[in-house]
Amino acid sequence: MSALGIIPARYASTRLPGKPLVDLGGQSMIQRVVRQAWQAGLARVVVATDDVRILDHVRGFGGEAVLTRPDHPSGTDRVWEAFEQLGCPAEVNCLVNIQGDEPFIHPAQINALVALFAQSPPAIATLIKPVLTEEELFSPHLPKVVTSQRGEALYFSRHPLPYQRQYPAAEWLAHHPYYRHLGLYAYQPAVLRQLTQLPPSPLELAESLEQLRWLEAGFAIQTAVTELDAFGIDTPEDVARARQRLGAG
Repeated sequence: MSALGIIPARYASTRLPGKPLVDLGGQSMIQRVVRQAWQAGLARVVVATDDVRILDHVRGFGGEAVLTRPDHPSGTDRVWEAFEQLGCPAEVNCLVNIQGDEPFIHPAQINALVALFAQSPPAIATLIKPVLTEEELFSPHLPKVVTSQRGEALYFSRHPLPYQRQYPAAEWLAHHPYYRHLGLYAYQPAVLRQLTQLPPSPLELAESLEQLRWLEAGFAIQTAVTELDAFGIDTPEDVARARQRLGAG
């Protein structure tokens, strides 16, 4: 089995332009993501970017990068174009989409998804994490997921699911385990190609969650549970928190 990690890294960002190149304790954010991915069980790690500044920067610290179109509607589409540019290597049977704005991603999180492809590869796999606080549970910025007994995703929502009608909301965590979704995905290459050809779906548009498009189209999404947290960077305030975490001010 061969797993390829692709990191979509777009220069433009409404709240934080040039986000992949932001300095975090002496390294850029994209450099930290790449270095964490290098520690996982991946045969290769490639950055897929839309900007030559990111391309040159990644190659400058010894990373591999390809220049993709600027008009992709999602990171999923950018990952597929990068895979095509690499020649769709036949030996790769697991493509991992690693978020370019999570500099603290843990190699074990990547490996947890790759391990699912070792025997009976799922079509799509993703990570989920137990919800520990009410703040997490009710934040619309942290999508939640409900799963089957086999661990397949049944639905993703920005609202806590299930709704417990017999208890007040403040007691929900005490009576039912909730999980939040972490935006790390792995796919069979042939499945990823099909996903990029799907039009937006009603549930996706309602929740603004791309993975609902895949569920509506009938693709199964296998989940793996991690206890490790995720820390995405979207705003200058997030950058400040990341630097504080790194002890850099």
